[in-house]
Amino acid sequence: MNLIFDLDGTLLNTIDDLWASVNHALAQYSLPSRSISEIRQFLGNGIASLVHKSMPTDDAELESRVFATFRDHYMAHSLDHTRPYDGITDMLRQCKAHGHRTAIVSNKTHAAVQELHQRFFTGLIDTAIGEQPDIPRKPAPDMVHLAMHQLGATPDTSVYIGDSEVDLATARNAHLPCISVAWGFRDEPFLIQQGAAPIIHNPNELLSILQQFASS
Repeated sequence: MNLIFDLDGTLLNTIDDLWASVNHALAQYSLPSRSISEIRQFLGNGIASLVHKSMPTDDAELESRVFATFRDHYMAHSLDHTRPYDGITDMLRQCKAHGHRTAIVSNKTHAAVQELHQRFFTGLIDTAIGEQPDIPRKPAPDMVHLAMHQLGATPDTSVYIGDSEVDLATARNAHLPCISVAWGFRDEPFLIQQGAAPIIHNPNELLSILQQFASS
């Protein structure tokens, strides 16, 4: 089976570094800080959307400066605290041992996705795709289609795994089943409200869920 993973909130816990960079950027312009719970809710549509939602004003010129400051700080500090969630590395090793092919599809910039792929998932995930100028971001299905092409996959042999409503919409748009994870940036009641099913609570549950997909 071909497994297409979201990155932030699914494989990697990036929240602390994103939160720190947003508040660093806001502070440079004497803007109010955001709580970590607010940042969690703002994630899912890329860093430009994150900064836009974090702004207390509609001043586009100011937002542009805040975004540039955020981007510079995050590029320098994006790995201060970012790590795979507990159990992710072992889960990916098991997926590889069972012959599953894997991909990352993220609204992070492609360069950042490539760096994180190489740092944390070399030999564990086959390909990684991030935001690029000529490919619409999630929830458009284009990055998922590209990942399937690179894996030699078809929709009937593929599953999408993510942590948010954006991921649910992406899977629907790509005509793939979606497995939602409860350890990411959205809590389980919210995911249920969005129609998520199945939901897993620990990475080691993934293989048994995949067996159910394969036998259905």
